[in-house]
Amino acid sequence: MAQWQELLRLDSALQGQVRQLYNEEILLDIRHNLSAWIESQNWDLAAVNEDEAGHCFYNLMAYLDDQRRRSVQENNILQAPNFQGFKNYLLTHFLEMPLKLAIIFSECLKEEKKILASASEAQGCGRSAVEQTGRDLDNKVEELKRKTLEVKKEIKSLEALYGNLNFVQINWQTRVEQHVGLAESRAFVEDECRKQANFIVQTKQMVLQQIMNIIHLAKETVGSLTGVELPEWKHRQQMACIGSPVDTSLDHLQKWFTTVAEVLQQVHQELQKLQDQSNKYNITNASDLPGLSEIKKLTLSLYKELLGSALVVEKQPIMLNFPHRPLILKTGVRFSLTLRFLANLPEFKCRHKVKAVFDKDVEEVKTITGFRRFDFTTVNSKVMDVDAQEGGLVAEFENMSLGESEKVRKKGPSQSRLGVTEELHVIKFVMEFQHEGLEFNIEASSLPLVVVSSTNQIPSAWASVMWSSMLSTGEPRNLSLFVKPPPLSWQQLSQALSWQFLSVGQRELNKDQLSMLKHKIVDDPADLVHWHKFSKGDSTWIWIDGILDLIKKHLLDFWREGYIMGFVSRKKSESLLKKKQTGTFLIRFSESIKDGAITFSWVDQSNGDAYVHAVEPYTKTELSSSTLPHIVYNYSLKCESSVMTNPLIYLYPDIHKDTAFQHYYTSTKMSTPISKDGYVPRRKSCLSDNPTPPPSPPQEMLDMDIDMDMHVETCVQKAITQIENQQVLQDLFPDLFSVFRTS
Repeated sequence: MAQWQELLRLDSALQGQVRQLYNEEILLDIRHNLSAWIESQNWDLAAVNEDEAGHCFYNLMAYLDDQRRRSVQENNILQAPNFQGFKNYLLTHFLEMPLKLAIIFSECLKEEKKILASASEAQGCGRSAVEQTGRDLDNKVEELKRKTLEVKKEIKSLEALYGNLNFVQINWQTRVEQHVGLAESRAFVEDECRKQANFIVQTKQMVLQQIMNIIHLAKETVGSLTGVELPEWKHRQQMACIGSPVDTSLDHLQKWFTTVAEVLQQVHQELQKLQDQSNKYNITNASDLPGLSEIKKLTLSLYKELLGSALVVEKQPIMLNFPHRPLILKTGVRFSLTLRFLANLPEFKCRHKVKAVFDKDVEEVKTITGFRRFDFTTVNSKVMDVDAQEGGLVAEFENMSLGESEKVRKKGPSQSRLGVTEELHVIKFVMEFQHEGLEFNIEASSLPLVVVSSTNQIPSAWASVMWSSMLSTGEPRNLSLFVKPPPLSWQQLSQALSWQFLSVGQRELNKDQLSMLKHKIVDDPADLVHWHKFSKGDSTWIWIDGILDLIKKHLLDFWREGYIMGFVSRKKSESLLKKKQTGTFLIRFSESIKDGAITFSWVDQSNGDAYVHAVEPYTKTELSSSTLPHIVYNYSLKCESSVMTNPLIYLYPDIHKDTAFQHYYTSTKMSTPISKDGYVPRRKSCLSDNPTPPPSPPQEMLDMDIDMDMHVETCVQKAITQIENQQVLQDLFPDLFSVFRTS
């Protein structure tokens, strides 16, 4: 794969590093549009050889000429890159210094390779570490299975040895009693029996040692599962709840938990067989060995430890109407969740009931004044059953709901009270486990959640969920987090915010967008963000949440494709656009409308100076009736000459708007259809009399407009004379006729 194509596949942070390599935007454009040709040249040699640098430079000029001629021949001049602009820039800056250009490309290409290498290494290390851990656990559980099978065979052979020895002893004694002459051989037989009994004892010791080896390996494996793998999965699940694109599959954990549980069950059964053999056969020197009972206790302890962690909340509580906002519940509204028992053994099917308890053992209920209490208003227990699709042991709670049990909140000092959306609650699940003499409770807990009484509280509640998820990642959970909320580092918050756009719009925030948000949010020299700054009052989060809703409802495709620059200040947009050709525009989010709105800025030229204009933002209401491509395609600017023009031509950096949006145009390319009654349906106007700030059209353009206006007016006047009596056309174009009659 070409180097540039590999770079385009990197994440936004690494692409930002590539962008920083090129000190001029046009150099980055050249690199992008001429990537294959640039990578085919030997810039390393040109960087140290002036003749070779000159040769590369003139070959580049010839290549640009060839590409421009091809775009003209293919009638594609508007959609093709600005090859002539590239050539003019290079001639201006490097004609006398081709060596400088060679050095730039040589160094940039080397740095690009370093970025690719670092990305590959990071991915390889992360992937290899995870894969290695998985392979290690696979090997351990396979080793446990193999060793357990060997022990099972040894104990079966012990049973045969016990039986043979017992048969000889009983039968020889009978023969001695019947035939006195055999008494002389008694000493020999007894000696052989003692030898056989000693061999049985030695074999039994060996089996017990094998079992101890299994127990040691099982203990190590259980420790890895319950102390490392399961907590890491819970952390990934918590990050996934707030949008992180991580794997939360339980397939591997279920396989490991199930296999180790089977092994411990079998070991316990084999130990019981050893005990039964000792009790069954009363053989000299073959009595129970010291330590067998201790091994049984250790086996049961490991078994209990493993099963005690096997109950997990596979799918956290979520309301059906808010799939992107789990862990937020509304009183009286149904929600669902799923539990899974990772030890998927057949004997556990339909034998264990799980009961949900709200805020079980939560101290905040007692210590925080006004902390609300809730009860389930639906059935809150389920039996673990086999999942028909995946075959696991699950309990699906599909129609749960909550009601507040105490309507009146007690008064108390403000420092001991929390806002509704700052109260963190949990749902605990208790399973009474009973199997083969073991009886104990197994518990699992949901992640911290927020209960609201109105959908208007959901944005603020989601801020609390994000904040607590980034801070409270271990157990036990800190449900009093917002009594005195710790700050988040910008690195933590920026990651969480980027995930919001990924989950809603399938595209993360890039480095430039995050930089703009940082400037708006962070005012701490240590790059810390405080809770009250982020979420309280007229907060930044409410503005961001409004934009997320705007993307979800109206701009999903365009955000995903990267056509919306989004988070860029007016000052920054002016800086970017002034370097571009007339008609270049970018699309950004309004900073003043908190509910979410979008606007676009464009550049034109006047007397050699560049002027940037911005249109009044389009709100959700307006976008409900007109799509973004419709607005861009039909936007018109009313000039002083009364001629309507569309100033929007190239989507930043230099993509023709038809190239960007043609997929979203109607099949008639925004043409106006004739209805059955002969009338042309009126379209909502996308017209600006004066954009913000007011336009400054170049003088030479005004002169051209005057000449053009006179020509157009003459032609149209003739047409009006010919068709004036045609009532149908007057009905179709009443505004057009009135304009030209007036002029």
